[in-house]
Amino acid sequence: MTTDIIEINNFIVLIEQSNSEKTIVQKCEIDGDAVGFAFYGSGNVELEITYENKTKTVNNTTGIAISFFGNSKVEFSHKIEPNKPLQSISIFSKLKHFHTLPEAERTLFKEYLPQLINPNANFVEGPAFYMTPDMQKAVQKILTTEYTGSMRLMFLKSQINELLSHFFGCISLEKGNGLRDTDKDKIFQAKEIIANNISKPPSLNELSKLIGLNSNKLKKNFKEIFGIPVFKFLQEERLNKAYSLLSSSDMSVQEIAWFVGYESLSSFSNAFQQKFGARPNEIKQQFLSNKS
Repeated sequence: MTTDIIEINNFIVLIEQSNSEKTIVQKCEIDGDAVGFAFYGSGNVELEITYENKTKTVNNTTGIAISFFGNSKVEFSHKIEPNKPLQSISIFSKLKHFHTLPEAERTLFKEYLPQLINPNANFVEGPAFYMTPDMQKAVQKILTTEYTGSMRLMFLKSQINELLSHFFGCISLEKGNGLRDTDKDKIFQAKEIIANNISKPPSLNELSKLIGLNSNKLKKNFKEIFGIPVFKFLQEERLNKAYSLLSSSDMSVQEIAWFVGYESLSSFSNAFQQKFGARPNEIKQQFLSNKS
């Protein structure tokens, strides 16, 4: 397990990467009142949030970004299983230090996250959504950077600022799309169906029937909410899953390509390199080297 705790621009940043050969539960708590953001990379852990005798569970964390208010009475638990590593970047801003943020940042918090900076409970949910490709790239660059020392800190500052900028940008777009809650629920249902069937996904027409929304609305609303077309999302899910398997399982590159739905090994390798900047064989060799 690798955990980095860094203070950047009045934010506390927690960068976590963890693999496990057996199922483990990793718990953490917040020290004081804080607004938090969490960005999940290519791991797919189960997240459990316990507060006030209540429990909220997020089963599919891959690629999601969440925001929340929490305090010392809230417990976060990650269930890490074989082939489901934890890859997350958490950013916290203590409410008692809110006044030290630059004015432009305070304005964004007040406009887009008023429920979090003026909480009415020990835990308050803020906006959550699937990350855009730009956000996912920023997350992967943070998780895989080889910079060290002051150069690494400078690099991380730029990427954290980029992540938060994209986060507020996505909230702004979502506020303006005017979608009904029922239609939003159907789009999130479509996302879950795709994520759970990446090797043999339903066609667009089949997906439309499953969620009860016509294909034109499905395509339009899906892109509005998640920032990418339906089958671009499918590709992202396939490649994220492939990265997870390459870095945590004994499956061969060919087996992984088939498992995530690629019939052509060359097509899989090219798409993987375009997204992660490395060939699947390189990630597999790195895993085997670390294992030995």
